[in-house]
Amino acid sequence: MSRSLAKFDQDTTLIAVIEMSQSSWLVAGIVPGIERHPLKKLAVDERVLLQLLQRWQDEAVRIGRKIERTTVAFEAGRDGFWLARWLRAHDIEAYVIHPTSVAVSREHRRAKTDRLDTELLKRAFLGWLRGEPDHCSMAAIPTIEEEDAKRPHRERESLVAERTRIVNRMKGCLARLGIRTFRPTLQRAKNLLATLRTPEGTPLPPNALAEMGRDLARLHFVQDQIHQIETARLERLEQAPDEKSHVMVRLLARVIGVGIETADMLVREVLSRNLRDRRAVARYAGLTGAPDESGSKRREKGLARAGNARVRRGMIQLAWRFLIFQKESALAHWYRSRTVDARHGTRKSLIVAMARKLLIELWRFVTTGQAPVGVELRPA
Repeated sequence: MSRSLAKFDQDTTLIAVIEMSQSSWLVAGIVPGIERHPLKKLAVDERVLLQLLQRWQDEAVRIGRKIERTTVAFEAGRDGFWLARWLRAHDIEAYVIHPTSVAVSREHRRAKTDRLDTELLKRAFLGWLRGEPDHCSMAAIPTIEEEDAKRPHRERESLVAERTRIVNRMKGCLARLGIRTFRPTLQRAKNLLATLRTPEGTPLPPNALAEMGRDLARLHFVQDQIHQIETARLERLEQAPDEKSHVMVRLLARVIGVGIETADMLVREVLSRNLRDRRAVARYAGLTGAPDESGSKRREKGLARAGNARVRRGMIQLAWRFLIFQKESALAHWYRSRTVDARHGTRKSLIVAMARKLLIELWRFVTTGQAPVGVELRPA
């Protein structure tokens, strides 16, 4: 994805880049036979974009140039990948550029406008089409089914965060009244609410009691939605057990310490992708380092954090959990042998390294069937 392998003839290729915003699109083109580089601001309308590309093709044909290839590129952002899929359905090559892979000026106060951004995109995209490495990197364009498969676990993640927020707010409100033993997540919490007493022996004030009741209603609603998502996921696994992604989820869930939720997240976010090798797996998860070397200076700036944040967070949590449930595994022995000094900094750094190693082992497990050394598996 860092360079194009297709043959490129600039005299027969129409090149267009789009600087996208919520209200408009700025389209810049390189049209064969036309010395000027056209620039057009459009409303957010894919059909108007298609008409503009056709008009530029007609201009090239009128001056004697034959357009055999039309390519369009834009940066990944809020609009996602729908436009790339739509353009490809209309026989136009569409690519999505990783925004962080485009080189920009290092001036402290560089000028930045949409017009200047299109110039940067044209320069990067043209170099990529020529096959020159490291001009920019393209994102893999998922199908709508692959994108939709990510929605359940992402929705559940936001609902769990909402549940935590409600519980913390309720506990904070009760702590101001001197009550610290109430557990809002209990099924009988609503009935217990009326029996609560402050240290002075008085019941909850009426406004606080009403607020707690509304918070409990929201909490139960969120918990019901989480349960619906989990139930629907189990039903999908049972209905299509031979589907490739479902086979991966079931295989990962056999590892003691890995639940269905973690397995589903890893498969949907990273393990089902067509990644080249173990380095690409670690890099996609943002678990690789960011060295800073210049002359005699050598230092490590920490994690690159350029990958998938969900995978990174999930793998670090899983690494800590792995030390509890897989104590006799080779990775657990590797970690303990290097943290015998028990220094906090050492443990924190090495848990990231262990998370990277564990992700690579799980990737090998679901792609080749090679189980991590010393790992206990549940019965199939």
